[in-house]
Amino acid sequence: MTISDAVLGVVGVKFAALLPHLNERQRRLFLAAEAGALGHGGIAAVARLAAVSESTIARGRAELAGGAPVLGRVRRAGAGRKPATERDPGLQSALQALIEPREAGCPVSALRWTTASLRDLARELSAAGHQVSAPVVGSLLRSMGFSLQGMAKRRAGSQVPDRDAQFRHINTTVEQFLVQGLPVVSVDAKKKEPIGDFARPGRSYRRKGEPITAPDHDFTDASTPVAIPYGVYDLGQDTGWVNVGTDRNTAAFAVESIRRWWHQRGRPDYPAATRLLITADSGGANSADSHLFKYDLAAFADETGVTVTVLHFPPGTSKWNKVEHRLFSRITHSLRGRPLTSYDVLLRSIAATRTGTGLTVSAVLDDNDYPTGRTLAKDQRTAILHRVERDDFHGEWNYTIAPYDPQTTAAAEPDRAASTPTPIPAEATHLLTHPALTGMSREQFDQLVVDLEPWRQTLAEAERQKRKGINRRGYNPGFGFLDHRHRVLAAILSCRNTVTLTLAARLLGRDRNTLSYHAHRTMPLLGLAGGPTAATLLAGPRNTHPPRTIEALHQTIAAATTQPNHAVIL
Repeated sequence: MTISDAVLGVVGVKFAALLPHLNERQRRLFLAAEAGALGHGGIAAVARLAAVSESTIARGRAELAGGAPVLGRVRRAGAGRKPATERDPGLQSALQALIEPREAGCPVSALRWTTASLRDLARELSAAGHQVSAPVVGSLLRSMGFSLQGMAKRRAGSQVPDRDAQFRHINTTVEQFLVQGLPVVSVDAKKKEPIGDFARPGRSYRRKGEPITAPDHDFTDASTPVAIPYGVYDLGQDTGWVNVGTDRNTAAFAVESIRRWWHQRGRPDYPAATRLLITADSGGANSADSHLFKYDLAAFADETGVTVTVLHFPPGTSKWNKVEHRLFSRITHSLRGRPLTSYDVLLRSIAATRTGTGLTVSAVLDDNDYPTGRTLAKDQRTAILHRVERDDFHGEWNYTIAPYDPQTTAAAEPDRAASTPTPIPAEATHLLTHPALTGMSREQFDQLVVDLEPWRQTLAEAERQKRKGINRRGYNPGFGFLDHRHRVLAAILSCRNTVTLTLAARLLGRDRNTLSYHAHRTMPLLGLAGGPTAATLLAGPRNTHPPRTIEALHQTIAAATTQPNHAVIL
């Protein structure tokens, strides 16, 4: 039977309307049904109209005659190319070895020291016998849970003792000063800025196609002028003041910046203030260990009649200093995307810094010379050590410098000139050598002192030979001397942290810095004693909450005495 042209025309119209909306299996079944309806010659006619092979229509008729339809699949099981991991079972493990060479791969892999791109990985895998393309490597990495990620600054540095306690101490002291209406400033030096036609990071709004141009290379040398912005941020007034130096960042420059702020902003804003609180980092020109910084602060206190209290942030925590994220971050924003062609441009840019919360900033130029290599004579260092009143809590971070008082100084002179220090009370030594604190009986402690004496003499002689003919500057810088027995005691207490050195110094009648200095110099001797005593001292866990008062110390000793298994070496 011949199929008429009219019927074929109707079928062609149906195909044109429906086939683009069907998937492969639906098209195959629909064409098979139409071919069956047309009768003899239907398969050939439908194949010609739909532009498919007759075998496709025949396969569709077989599926229709097969009974229940297979739902959820377009093609039969097993169709298509197999995944790369099935064709090459060792591909994933080889890729894992390249992407994590430290854990699973060869330690001499070239990719260990490079940033492995998809092409690099594909090339290395192909060289190892795993033929694979870069897009397939990307798919495999995503399936394994890998993605491109930048570095994240999340790991904290070494945790110094009482780090959080120092934060709380700073916060409490700052609140006390602010409540009393006293000035509180946060100080620090910003990074050096080269002055000239140099490119700077950041972007600024310009007409399209008209960017600010700069040389393609920045060449600086010793003659290139630099700017050192030293910031003073007033927490109470929410104002910033920047002293832009042109020489070097020294202790004299830091104190001069504070002095200029006080005369230009501090005194007018706080006319009745007699005290000033400064929060600063532990390093740099305003270092907690800098005698020059303290010496110049004392001169500032004498000049202004203001008692200066300084609180240093623990090492490695400078980003919590208010000047960093209240002032310097905004200044960096103001300097973005424009060259600092002159000091005037820098000063104007800094002074234009504003925030929606009301921050205002002033900037001045300091073209004084601040040479390095400045030192203090021994009597100057001794004088400043007696001028500095250290807090009971971490006196190396927290201290106060009062203006010069002739009466107080005259009264202290006889004590300074005394040739022999005050004898250490025997009851204090007896208390601090308690087994609950030293981890050994008093007899064992006495024997340890005797055993370490020859080693102490040997090391002392070696140091004397080493210092022959050289400058002794920095040797025992004003910390005083301590006998061998109490040096060992201070080292053990510091090593075990069973009592704070501040409390121990108070009981022994010595300065806390004296105990700390001699304790750290004596600690290496503990490793020379040998035997279970020294091993336990050095390997045992440190106490994390040592007593800070005499009452707490007596409670600790009483609690340890009532426990039959307290830490004593027998």
